[in-house]
Amino acid sequence: MNIHAPIYIAGHRGMVGSAIMRRLREAGYDNFILRTSVELDLRNQVAVAEFFAEIKPEYVVLAAAKVGGIQANNIYRGEFLYDNLMIQSNVIHHSYLNGVKKLLFLGSSCIYPKMAPQPLQEESLLTGPLENTNEPYAIAKIAGIKLCDAYRSQYGCNFISAMPTNLYGPHDNYNLQNSHVLPALIRKFHEAKKAGLPEVEVWGTGTPRREFLHADDLADACVWLLENYSEPGLINIGTGEDLSIKELAELVKRTVGYEGDIRFNPEYPDGTPRKLMDVNKLTRHGWKARIGLEEGVAAVYAEFVAQPDAVANR
Repeated sequence: MNIHAPIYIAGHRGMVGSAIMRRLREAGYDNFILRTSVELDLRNQVAVAEFFAEIKPEYVVLAAAKVGGIQANNIYRGEFLYDNLMIQSNVIHHSYLNGVKKLLFLGSSCIYPKMAPQPLQEESLLTGPLENTNEPYAIAKIAGIKLCDAYRSQYGCNFISAMPTNLYGPHDNYNLQNSHVLPALIRKFHEAKKAGLPEVEVWGTGTPRREFLHADDLADACVWLLENYSEPGLINIGTGEDLSIKELAELVKRTVGYEGDIRFNPEYPDGTPRKLMDVNKLTRHGWKARIGLEEGVAAVYAEFVAQPDAVANR
């Protein structure tokens, strides 16, 4: 990649897109094409067509998506399916039409079947039923992977797909109505500490196991893939290590300095029992995550404390 080549980052203000842009800047890249969702609605095919025809980016990072936790995924099922299908289909198609040299499509570990063997291998895609609570989002992401592969096969496009595990980091979403588990726990324990509450409710039983990757590690992997990788199919990005939600809650409790109790509420769904990525494919290429979970959680909590109002309202 030429460091002066125009790079369009779709979703540059989100946690993933902003981390990738920071990492690209660190690597010397300096020609970024950026549009907010107000400036460019990626669900609008005509608007996307006009944008690509005018700007002609050479590289595209597709990090834009409608995202949320279990509750949001389960309630807004139509929006999660429609919006994500439209966003990725428009960007991928017009990248092809306008001769984009390389596109990186970012999916999610939720693409794998609910009961797929652990750790999750790339070959497990489409081998069983999905977790119901986030099935619409997962179906959209699977369609994105297959669209990249189809354009690679039919048109020779250098479009690649990467599947990150659960992410956290700067610019995360701490809104309790639609955030993921880690930022939600940080906000719950912080607010309980401030208010002197005797306990914090955590959704589910606490038994599901999850893997967490810092956004800066993801960004480092993505830049490596853009510079070095070109294969069909998908590649996992993760740490290769997991912990239970109970253990995660206890880690956040210690980090925040909350001294009350944790109460698990089994009336809320647990989601998939375990999601641990098999990262051997990426490891064999020479890339490995560097930021430990305890270190990473401490860093994002420091950001939360420094800007509580701005962060909590994202």
